[in-house]
Amino acid sequence: MSTQIDKDACREAYNQVRDDNTDTNWAAFKYEGTKIVPAGQGTDYEDFKVLCTDDNRLFAFIRITTGDAMSKRAKFTFITWIGEKIGGLQRAKISTDKTMVKDIVQNFAKEFMISDPKELDEDYIRTELKKAGGANYDAQAE
Repeated sequence: MSTQIDKDACREAYNQVRDDNTDTNWAAFKYEGTKIVPAGQGTDYEDFKVLCTDDNRLFAFIRITTGDAMSKRAKFTFITWIGEKIGGLQRAKISTDKTMVKDIVQNFAKEFMISDPKELDEDYIRTELKKAGGANYDAQAE
């Protein structure tokens, strides 16, 4: 059976993260049977990381504030999490299912596909987003 997505609920979670007037920094999307639905959203990145277990696969849209001494700005990232206990068939479906999620989650600076919990480190993600962000005026202070 092919995967479906709850477009309205997922779009609402995505828009909460994009909205500068909310404190929501992340939204995750999980599989519920053959349907992709919101898995949660929140303000603390650590709360998102708790969802990334060995036996889980999910997608996430995350806001991280980056910048340098001259300017601060919100950058967005799209993460695909595949736990190490996920079987081959489910791993293979991720790439086609990701297309449906990306129809909703469209604006982000960098995309990650992660299976190792160490790669979920917030500082690592922030550094990678900063690299993708262009000019870095912090270097002038060194």
